[in-house]
Amino acid sequence: MEEIKERKIVVAVDESEESMEALSWSLDNLFPYGSNNTLILLYVKPPLPVYSSIDAAGFIVTGDPVAALKKYENELVESVMVRSRNVYQDFESDFNIERKVGRGDAKEVICNAVQNLKADMLVMGTHDYGFFKRALLGSVSEYCAKRVKCPVIIVKKNMPQNN
Repeated sequence: MEEIKERKIVVAVDESEESMEALSWSLDNLFPYGSNNTLILLYVKPPLPVYSSIDAAGFIVTGDPVAALKKYENELVESVMVRSRNVYQDFESDFNIERKVGRGDAKEVICNAVQNLKADMLVMGTHDYGFFKRALLGSVSEYCAKRVKCPVIIVKKNMPQNN
């Protein structure tokens, strides 16, 4: 019997329902029972804002806003990973799970992580913005699909069926 090659599959996760749907889709379709694939959950924290102890009105800010922001983003990372765990915990197949957290512009961090991890596949959700919103904000999934060297699967959110 031929040995099945282990694949590294990166799933980009964030706070959105779309990313959890992409994770669920990847488990259902890319992790068959008996596979020895590795699921790599990738979360990207936004870059830290430039900090000043004086706010826009010229008042000195008390406390440490940077520490508060770091605490908040750590709680956010944990929240996303807990939501991800809720999606994969009851999955019947055995597979390895790695959690990676990056910081910066999501599209750049995701592309670099896929390359550095030597991923075999990237799975992402899409917000499915319209033309104008996508033109203004850009599309992380579209950017990554054009730049990474591995296959990219972009999972659209399931729309409820109207009967």
